[in-house]
Amino acid sequence: MKFKKRLLILFFTLIILPINTLAYSKYLVPGGENLGINIKNEGILIVGFYDVDSKTDLQIGDIIVSINEEKVTSVSEMVNLIKPESDNISLKIGYKRLGNIGYTNLNLKKDKNGIYKTGLYVKDSVTGIGTLTFIDPLTNKYGALGHSITDSKTNIKFEIRDGKIFKADVTNIDKSIDGKTGEKNAKFYFDTNFGTIEKNLDTGIYGIYTKKYDKNEVLSVASISEIELGQATIKTTLDDNRVKDFNIEIINIDESSPTKNILFKITDENLLLKTGGIVKGMSGSPIIQNNKIIGAVTHTVISDNTKGYGISIIKMLESME
Repeated sequence: MKFKKRLLILFFTLIILPINTLAYSKYLVPGGENLGINIKNEGILIVGFYDVDSKTDLQIGDIIVSINEEKVTSVSEMVNLIKPESDNISLKIGYKRLGNIGYTNLNLKKDKNGIYKTGLYVKDSVTGIGTLTFIDPLTNKYGALGHSITDSKTNIKFEIRDGKIFKADVTNIDKSIDGKTGEKNAKFYFDTNFGTIEKNLDTGIYGIYTKKYDKNEVLSVASISEIELGQATIKTTLDDNRVKDFNIEIINIDESSPTKNILFKITDENLLLKTGGIVKGMSGSPIIQNNKIIGAVTHTVISDNTKGYGISIIKMLESME
């Protein structure tokens, strides 16, 4: 009998645990506020080359992780390790490409001013503006953007070494016109910290929200099957820096897409007058329907910026967990 009881306990444990690990909150505080975003990459991203008459096996998109077998995580560390003792010097570069580590030599060249050139354009961080999608009042975890942060030149996703969200005020908006996507221009307050960035995923950025907020202003979460064609609203912030609701019309729903689950058209004349449609920096604006949070704005339709895509809120919550 004791043996049977142990088997029964083990059986229920194996069934119950996976269900609990997939749980997510049913109620969220909707966002809409502007966020300043800064991510420091795990390594130094190569974004281009300039001609210094030297050959290298390195490629755009490679991430430099070591120099002469010393770990580097920032451009400043890289500069400090380059200490040439002759007119020509070779560095042993450790790099990551598609998740694999490789090594190659990089020859430096000294210009007429005595400055040593690597021939590489590199970056170790990115700063921009986005929109807060939600905060989980039970855990203070947040989600934003609805898509990953990538380098604009290489489209490589940043691997987070460190990151934070902070105060950003929109100063003016370049409107979307003739198929060209506009953008929010902002003033950043780097010292006014709103939280951490712990994940940079295809579905958005996630971390802990540290700014005070009203935990009672919650909306229930809608599954993809609850989304309906027709009227909805988005919450976003323009150059008055106040969260407002703007009308949209949902014109298609795709449950199978990884990120583009909602196709919508902006119908709000005030928003169209101000922005001309979807603009950069609007990503993450929560989509509300029937008093439920159903998703977040992620992309614009380049040929018609009055139309955009949204990701299901469920996709974001599953990624966050």
